[in-house]
Amino acid sequence: MPRVIPDWVRAKSAARKAGYRSGLEVSLGEEIKAAGHPVIYEEHKVPYLVPETRHKYTFDFLLANGIIIEGKGIFDATDRAKHLYVREQYPELEIRFVFSNARAKITAGSHTTLEDWCHKYAFGFSHKHIPLAWFKEPGPAIHPSVLLAEGPYGYLKRNPDAAREEALRRAKLR
Repeated sequence: MPRVIPDWVRAKSAARKAGYRSGLEVSLGEEIKAAGHPVIYEEHKVPYLVPETRHKYTFDFLLANGIIIEGKGIFDATDRAKHLYVREQYPELEIRFVFSNARAKITAGSHTTLEDWCHKYAFGFSHKHIPLAWFKEPGPAIHPSVLLAEGPYGYLKRNPDAAREEALRRAKLR
């Protein structure tokens, strides 16, 4: 039985051969040419910035010693990026992952596993269970409850060094 190729696939293929990305762009190029004007297609790029967006990260578990435990079955690219942003903005937080399968690939066809990713970015991880050693460790120098006491974005509003000093001061007062 011959393979049936949908019309939109044929149109896209024809557009690519004509130097465009879609059938609509082919039609528009032809319109411009028929109107007697030069066809100037994708010759200029406009640089722009994506405005800052604020997000909130709710971690799964907080051990008494201040270690954050994140349970993960699926760990997609968006989630991995989120954890790298959180690490960059809150380097004092000690986030560790417990994967349902630490040897799973980060994406289908990838050679990188979840444990490889954790090694690369220096995140602690475990397979299926929280190691008893994590409960006994001293944890981070600044407990997350102290660090985040100012609210979700208070830490970022001021100079990071000033925020750390304030968190340490508050910890001493308690």
